[in-house]
Amino acid sequence: MLTVWAIEGIPEIAAGDDLAAIIGGLVGTLEAGDILAVTSKIVSKAEGRFVRAADREQAITDETVRVVATRTHPGGVTRIVENRLGIVAAAAGVDASNTPEGTVLLLPVDPDASALRLRTALETRFAVRLGVIITDTLGRAWREGQTDVAIGASGVRVLDDLRGTLDAEGRRLDVTLPATGDEIASAADLVKRKSGGLPVAVVRGLGHLLAQDAEGARSLVRPAANDMFRLGTDEAWSQGFEAGRLAAGE
Repeated sequence: MLTVWAIEGIPEIAAGDDLAAIIGGLVGTLEAGDILAVTSKIVSKAEGRFVRAADREQAITDETVRVVATRTHPGGVTRIVENRLGIVAAAAGVDASNTPEGTVLLLPVDPDASALRLRTALETRFAVRLGVIITDTLGRAWREGQTDVAIGASGVRVLDDLRGTLDAEGRRLDVTLPATGDEIASAADLVKRKSGGLPVAVVRGLGHLLAQDAEGARSLVRPAANDMFRLGTDEAWSQGFEAGRLAAGE
């Protein structure tokens, strides 16, 4: 049976805080196979990922590796970009909410490493095997709204490779590759809630997905060679038009 619940009482996190000690002191107990889903914001705060930024836009520019799409709207400009972690997101994951005046918050430098440190500390405290997922909120191409996804992971298979196995009718599965890391993150988001002050959830009942040598969440980032949608529609059209114009010698 799958059970998901949020941990109550997580305080405001400051740079240098020991997340494992805080979570461990509030969770009560953990069982073997439990997975903790931890919002990236509190990981970033504990790791001191604040930067001075009078202008959030400059911070976004500094974190951008590649611009995917830009759209102007009455409230300003939305930039969908690839950031240093390879994640394609609005504003490069730069967060200006619930941060000290004059600062913005960046994503963890290495969310997989952050997940590993947290898992190691909690496994030592509770003497059981656990998994940790670091989550962040992303939009999705072709779909309205946002959902939480895994941007960091340790001890959990974030992709459940079913290719080569058979379905219930005995047919071979050739492309089935559930993104279990993202599914865990989104399930946890249902109980954490965006404005509930509940940044950590426990997911129980998925112990079969635990693996000491599992790849981190970076493995969920699609390689450029396999990305069929590297540009927004307008940007792709403009590039194609310009390439055609140059080829024609204009």
